[in-house]
Amino acid sequence: MLDGRERMAEDFRRWMHYLTPGPAHRRLGLVCLGVGHLEGRLPTVGPRALDHHVAVVVTQGKGWFSQAGEEPVEVVAPSVLWLLPGVRHHYAPHDDTGWTEWFVDFTGPAATAYQDLGFVDAVSPVTPLTTAEPAAHGIGRIAHAIRRGSPYLEVETSALVHEVLVALRHARVDEDAAGDPVLTGLARDACLPISVAEHARRLGMTVADLRVVVRRLAGCSPKDYLLSIRLTRAKDLLAGSELPIASIARRVGYDDPAYFTRIFTRRAGLPPSEFRAQQHGGPASAGLS
Repeated sequence: MLDGRERMAEDFRRWMHYLTPGPAHRRLGLVCLGVGHLEGRLPTVGPRALDHHVAVVVTQGKGWFSQAGEEPVEVVAPSVLWLLPGVRHHYAPHDDTGWTEWFVDFTGPAATAYQDLGFVDAVSPVTPLTTAEPAAHGIGRIAHAIRRGSPYLEVETSALVHEVLVALRHARVDEDAAGDPVLTGLARDACLPISVAEHARRLGMTVADLRVVVRRLAGCSPKDYLLSIRLTRAKDLLAGSELPIASIARRVGYDDPAYFTRIFTRRAGLPPSEFRAQQHGGPASAGLS
């Protein structure tokens, strides 16, 4: 007769690896704390709360998930469960089928930024995916790096966590492969000298609705989103052309070159002429600035 441990080994298989990054690596802003792979009729997790983020990527099977004592919701692969710091969670696969999961534990200020930007969904912690393969592959690469060992292990695994989070965002079922139409429309018209209200009208939205959507998708206001696109375009023109700054200002939506210079300096930390000089490797010439 099999004892409890032997029966558990028959019910599911697993591997896990953990890291303990030091203060210097935590200054990277995002660090990996661990990864794992489990499959089969897994035991119930929780109720518990952790002090860091975890992405649990379910690649096969079905189950349930509950957060903060709420009613359980159904989990159907492929999907990702977001475990948030300090929030009690409770989940498991259905007993009759089990499931396959890949998980990555991570922490740092960048984890909060990813949550604010909507990559980590705090509102809907069970996020359906079109595919889990890229994220699972990324977690597998983290595990391979840990097994291989390296003096740069914490840096390498940190970079891979970024890749996993981006892969999960691209794989969401509500993510348009061509990009969100609201952000696409704003990017298309960003350099036109028009107001935020006119952008909203062109998109068939109220200004209030536009603010909500852009905040959810990009983590900022429509004005800041448009400004980032304009200044990015301006930097490309400053570095890659000999157009006068006044002409560049007009091309990115500013009729007043002085106002453009103030906005650029405030956001970039230096005037347009100095940015151009740095990219050209020498002082700005009078003809260009």
